[in-house]
Formats: sequence, structure tokens, C-alpha cells
Amino acid sequence: MREAGLRAGKVLVVTDSNVAAHYRDRLDALFIKDGWDALVLVLPPGETTKSPKHLHAIYDAALAWNVDRRTPIVAFGGGVIGDLAGFAAATLLRGLPVVQVPTSLIAQVDSAIGGKTGINHEQGKNLIGSFHQPELVLVDTKLLYTLNRRQWTSGLAEAVKHALIDDEPFFAWIEKEWNRLLARDPEVIADMVYRAAKVKARVVSEDERELGQRALLNFGHTFGHALEHATGYGTLTHGEAVVLGMRAATFLSRRLHAKVDQVRIEAVLGTFPLPALPDGLTSGELTAAMRSDKKAQAGRLRFVLLRKIGLAYVEDDVMPSDLEAAWDHVLGPR
Repeated sequence: MREAGLRAGKVLVVTDSNVAAHYRDRLDALFIKDGWDALVLVLPPGETTKSPKHLHAIYDAALAWNVDRRTPIVAFGGGVIGDLAGFAAATLLRGLPVVQVPTSLIAQVDSAIGGKTGINHEQGKNLIGSFHQPELVLVDTKLLYTLNRRQWTSGLAEAVKHALIDDEPFFAWIEKEWNRLLARDPEVIADMVYRAAKVKARVVSEDERELGQRALLNFGHTFGHALEHATGYGTLTHGEAVVLGMRAATFLSRRLHAKVDQVRIEAVLGTFPLPALPDGLTSGELTAAMRSDKKAQAGRLRFVLLRKIGLAYVEDDVMPSDLEAAWDHVLGPR
């Protein structure tokens, strides 16, 4: 943090109770040793924490502690904490510096990079937020070994996504090392995190505010966010919803482009352990949920599709029958 030009002194740390149980004592000791005065705010874990209630809890703690515009906020946690604390930093005193220390795989390869921050609204995910670039992102893959299997595989989904949209050799490497990645073999994890984060950083550096190229990072997300919304946040992890969303987007891509190797992609996506979807969920219900997504423009749904592995594009002219078929592919026999 000193090397990044941040002023030593007060620092507000936002974390959750799961992360704090593992690392709070060491974190406190590190700040004290280096001369920082840390106020640590421990919030509940889970997607429901990305709410106005917990955002205001950060505001209240920060303002009561008399922070100023140079007081950094450290987001020490997964994607939920990163998004929430980042948005608090973006809006407190019209902008405080933020440091992202991601502790989940999904955050290390995706959400901590690029400056997207925000909270959820009852009408959809991440509908309230801003772009606020971190002063520093510190990735330590040793933090990943306390994740449970569901959290781990959810993060793998974003790494696979990055390969599919932009880096066919990376996808080929994932195929080769897939069993070792599922098993969290230390010899392959660092390479995977670095390669996935490199894709994210390159895309974001070319299009910070998602006016063009950055939208490709939403592969599987238009479908995935609809699944999260329709099933109730918390039923599926974000990564699980993205896996199903990528399967739907791949199916749709294959109907439009013969070069899309759906069999090869499904051989990876189909091995993710996923919970059963609720009975009675329909393609019509899911399509309706899509229309509240912030990625819709002028009432038209926008999909990130593949021309082939490693080459993605944005499409907003999808036939309703193709969309229904893609949902039916994911839902299966009902």
C-alpha cells in the first residue's frame, strides 16, 4: 500500500465473518507492525450483503471514524465484499482510494480487476453502482485453499469464460489440466489465475466503461443473471449461474455459427457440479427476468456469443425461438 502511494495512517478494512475467522488476527498484526491504524468492519457473508443496508453500515462506520479523502478502504474478501466496499469507496466523500485484496477465486481472476463496484436491487443484480478503479489489487493464491469446493468451482467458471472469449490456447491448457484444476493442484493454480486475470486486465484496459470490447466479459451473464434473479439470490452462486449461462450462450452460438465446437466446450462446462434448478422454472419466466438486466439497451437484449472458441462478439438480434431453445437446453426435461 505504501508503494502504491497510499498515505499510512487510518485505513478502513471491510471483510466478512468467514474471511475474518481465517485471517483477522494476522491482518491486524500486519497493519500494527507497519504503523497503520486499522478499523475492521466485519459483515455477514453472502450475496444479500450487497445491499443498501450494509452499504450504509460502511458509511456510518467511516463517517463516525472521521475518514478523509485520502483514507483508503481495503476490500478483503470475495466478490461481494469487493463490489460493496468498492462502491462505498467510490461514493464516500465523492471518492476514497480502494485496495482490493481478493480472497476467492472468482474475485482474483475477475471481479477485483477492472473497477466495477455496486450493490443489488430487488429488480436485478448490480443495478446500482459505479466504475471506481482500485489503487492496488493484491492477489495471493495461498488464500484460495480455505475455499470450499463450491466456491472453488464457481471461480473456475470465470477463468473458463475468459479463455472462451479471448484465448483459445488458454482454453486448450484448461482442457489439458482440468482434473488438476478441479483438485486445486498448487502447480497449476498460479498459472491459471495469472492467465485468466491477464485476459480481464487487457480487455478492461481497452474499454474501461463497457462501451464496446469490455462487454465481451459478459459471456454467459445475460443468461446467468436471469437465473440468479428468477431462482432468488443465493440459490445459485454467481459462478454456477454463469456456467449455466455459458452453456445456453454456447448452444445459441452453435445455432448461428458452425465453427463453434459445442461438444468441446460442453466437455468442460458439463463437468461442473451444479445444484438442481427449482421445479417449475420455465423459459418464459427466465426470458422475462432477462429484460430487467442492465445490459439490455433500448429494450433489446444483448448477448455475448462465440464465432468460435477464443472469438466472442455482441449480438442483439436473436430470434425468440432460438432463445427459447437455448433455455430449454439448460433446463432439460421438466
